[in-house]
Amino acid sequence: MKKFDVLILGGGASGLMCASWLNQNSSLHVGIIEGNEKVAQKLKISGGGKCNITNVDVRAEHFLGDRDFIKTVLEEFSKEDLLQYLQKRGLKPVIRKKRYYFCPKSSDEIIDILKKDTSKTELILGEKVLRISKDFKVTTDSSSYETTHLVIATGAQSYKSIGASSIGLDIAKTFKHKVKQFHPALVGLTLQPAQFWMKELSGISLHVKIKVAGKEIDEEMLFAHKGISGLAVLSASLYWHKGDIEIDFMPSLHVRDAIKNTKKHISSAFRLPKRFTKLFLDSLGVEDKACNKLSKKEIEKLMLIHSYSFAPSGNFGFSKAEVSRGGVLTSEIDSKNMQSKLVKNLYFIGEVVDVTGELGGYNFQWAFSSAVVCGKNLVKFSK
Repeated sequence: MKKFDVLILGGGASGLMCASWLNQNSSLHVGIIEGNEKVAQKLKISGGGKCNITNVDVRAEHFLGDRDFIKTVLEEFSKEDLLQYLQKRGLKPVIRKKRYYFCPKSSDEIIDILKKDTSKTELILGEKVLRISKDFKVTTDSSSYETTHLVIATGAQSYKSIGASSIGLDIAKTFKHKVKQFHPALVGLTLQPAQFWMKELSGISLHVKIKVAGKEIDEEMLFAHKGISGLAVLSASLYWHKGDIEIDFMPSLHVRDAIKNTKKHISSAFRLPKRFTKLFLDSLGVEDKACNKLSKKEIEKLMLIHSYSFAPSGNFGFSKAEVSRGGVLTSEIDSKNMQSKLVKNLYFIGEVVDVTGELGGYNFQWAFSSAVVCGKNLVKFSK
């Protein structure tokens, strides 16, 4: 049975970054078990193949989870620390839309860095973990391994096509940890019959503001065949469980200003895609007429474009979700080292932890930050 000082389950963003930190700062014998034949599969496909690494504004407020826990981890390895780590290795991420950091050319740029920095790590690829004993003996479908320190970096349930599963929660429960089951997050929302008119707008996008669970999301929304999607909706889905959301379809122009002193028809005055405006008006039962002929009652109905409230019927599911909400409860993990409070030398990092960020690089930042916090603690054991 092969023995390791540190065995990491999962060769994604968090697992690779943890191994990278250990390789660069210790002489520990480190191994990674990855079910796929290649590491970093989610990094590879994210952001249209260019990987949205982090965000200009990285604060705990952009995450779902225990704010104090998240803040502690992010402060230990910040956005600035991550950018410095990458720039030292020749990668200078570019900023898009004044907020999102992407690889300039391809996600392969960051993957290559992580691969190079983990060159001393023993990669065990294409093996599925079957069971883990209380003394950290790991049995896969091909072999068995033993380790002193066990790091769970198995990710969550989104992207089943690249091997995603809930195995991390099963492992946590083996060690008596409490967990929240995974649910799709950063995902499109489906509609009730009363909102089916939106399906006719498939392919049209608008800049909107969405209010949900006390949060306000200011971004692009995309109408899709199955419902609504786009950056605004995906981030809103993180906070939506059930009940109403509220959308301002025209945040940059108030209705009263749009219709004031004009003979234009509503569909022209609103400066929105006419196809959208006409279907919106139909849903309100308002005729597309000259603005100077609108009644007070009709104007009141038009005001709903700033506060259109409805309850989605559900979401597009795990197959379309960017990430999963839920995970191992942070109340049973030490934020200073990502170690289990229940089991010594057991660690949880990345998406398997009950911390989920909004769309825009937050989840990779969390993966990297939690990995380094864990890695820094493990380095101590080699000195």
